Amino acid sequence: MGLEATMIVVDNSENSRNGDYVPSRWEAQADAVNLIFSAKTGANPESSVGLMSMGGTTPEILTTLTTDIGKVLDGLHRTKIKGSSHFSTGINVAALALKHRQNKSQKQRIIVFNCSPIDEDEKSLIKLSKRMKKTGISIDIISFGELGEETTKKLEAFSENCQSAEGSHLAIVQPSANLLSDSLITTPILGGDGSANGAGASGSGGEGGDSGGPSFEFGVDPSVDPELALALRMSYEEEKARQEKDKKAKETAEGKSELEQIAEGDEKQPLLNSEGQPSGSGSKDKKDKDDDPDKMDTA
Repeated sequence: MGLEATMIVVDNSENSRNGDYVPSRWEAQADAVNLIFSAKTGANPESSVGLMSMGGTTPEILTTLTTDIGKVLDGLHRTKIKGSSHFSTGINVAALALKHRQNKSQKQRIIVFNCSPIDEDEKSLIKLSKRMKKTGISIDIISFGELGEETTKKLEAFSENCQSAEGSHLAIVQPSANLLSDSLITTPILGGDGSANGAGASGSGGEGGDSGGPSFEFGVDPSVDPELALALRMSYEEEKARQEKDKKAKETAEGKSELEQIAEGDEKQPLLNSEGQPSGSGSKDKKDKDDDPDKMDTA
């Protein structure tokens, strides 16, 4: 993450009322928006973030590009959950807002939250994504909720056709006990990808100025915002530990099922024989001894 102007598009349609994400889809988005803003401005203080909604009757710009988190939080507070989602229109409005950014040296990026079915057909979405790529706008899509195979396919096609040198990503977050913001930390949207890390390494090898921001873990300079850097690191470690725990539990379960298939002897053998004696190997030795007249009794 370098110097960027980012428009965050939230999904405030009726689908965002669902409670399959803690505490709800809408609250999960609000928490993630706060994290994204901190990560963007923490990576570069001159980066700006705007906020808009794409639900209701039409998309609405809630906060123009700013470095003030208070304005973004106020925009979230004023947002009403209503209507249906307008995916394509929301992206077009966000692109128009980026076009009017004051600092033209800022790279343009749109981050879209989507938890609703997409009405637009795949062909029109691909056309829109190619136009965004041509104008130099990178688009990250955060897909969450039970969207169905058709919607997921549309989002994948859109993301594939807007790939650029700056990177556009699609994060599909399945419902779980984790917060949506915690799940995003492990994605390239906040953690950075190979091209971003490479750019950061080459930048730090040069003059080492402010452009070295992308080389920091999760795109955050610990000396600028140590609390955010620590929170990102702890959330990442918790998610990693949870995945390892699930993996070990799965391996243990598989190993137990394999052991259950191994025969443990003749379970139908009675504990006592017809003479009332134990039917184990020891009793067999004693019987052989009694039947052999040549064996001396040392007792």
